[in-house]
Amino acid sequence: MPIVVNLDVMLARRKMRSRELAEKIGITEQNVSLLKSGRVKGVRFETLEKICKALDCQPGDLLEFREDG
Repeated sequence: MPIVVNLDVMLARRKMRSRELAEKIGITEQNVSLLKSGRVKGVRFETLEKICKALDCQPGDLLEFREDG
């Protein structure tokens, strides 16, 4: 998939656990896990905004485009 989710990297940089992020942004820990693994087809801008605020980062820190091939 050309869009790579780097949520796990940002969590590690901020020394934050998935559970803590889930509590801060109001989603389940399972949904955070799905986001981390990239097994989602989309993410709401509202959720992305909450993640960025909680991790003090930009959307580009979380999402990366990689060419296939």
